[in-house]
Amino acid sequence: MPGVIDIAIPLITFVAMTCVGMDLTVAHFAAVRRRPMLLAAGLLAPVIILPALALFLIAFAKPPAHVAAGLLLVAACPIGGISNTYSYLAQASTALSVALTTSSSALAALTIPVISRGFELALGAPMGFSAPAVLPAQLFLMVVLPVLIGMTVRHRWPGFAARNRVAFQRTAFAAVGLLLAMIIGSNWTQFVDGFTSTVPLAFVFVLLSLISGWTVAAGLGASHSDRFTLAAEFATRNVAIATAIAVTLLGRPEFAIFGATYFLTEQPVLLTATLLYRWSTQSDARVSTA
Repeated sequence: MPGVIDIAIPLITFVAMTCVGMDLTVAHFAAVRRRPMLLAAGLLAPVIILPALALFLIAFAKPPAHVAAGLLLVAACPIGGISNTYSYLAQASTALSVALTTSSSALAALTIPVISRGFELALGAPMGFSAPAVLPAQLFLMVVLPVLIGMTVRHRWPGFAARNRVAFQRTAFAAVGLLLAMIIGSNWTQFVDGFTSTVPLAFVFVLLSLISGWTVAAGLGASHSDRFTLAAEFATRNVAIATAIAVTLLGRPEFAIFGATYFLTEQPVLLTATLLYRWSTQSDARVSTA
């Protein structure tokens, strides 16, 4: 099983990031270029706020060391590609979501090592893992390169991208689910033993991240659709990258347990938030036309 996981994780991450790139066009950047403050906030604020939230929750809940390491990894990772789906389903600012997701992934090779170092300084001791010296190069190969490939495919063969993008996304999403099932299966005892503590911790982190994203957007005077998008971007973390770092780069599969729990917790919370947002916007529309 470990050998299969070591091969599957980089491959699945590469495919998922290629799908993100296939969602991006120059028009997406043009749409958000007129709102530079919102784009900057969506990229920089999570790098500051989410690690601080993670440190606060660790100090408050005092989870086991491997759970704390998993939470720190999730907080350090870029935005997950499924955030685009939440914005699309909510009929919010999908273009902003795609631009933020892709830019966040492209910057991950720089932000993850910096955040990891910041965690060590804040905790005053090693976190139980350290970023390998080759991490930026490996992250470039797993994150930035596939995004660029996806963008190139979208630009050179737009018809092919349009016909197959959804199928690729669904395949990548299913593969990530299979990957997480493999991680849980190979660490079943730790997963079951920590389930009652990791699920509440994941739920609180998702909820606080949602609130933080909405608050940041509201502070900038953003529209309600932009507020929802930023909230979803804050709360949706790229668990595939967290898993890749934990298992492939660090050789610590137990660190991926919290990421799997977070992924399973994030989806129902974000889908509920999506439904509530759609319901509220449709209610407002009915009132305005009455």
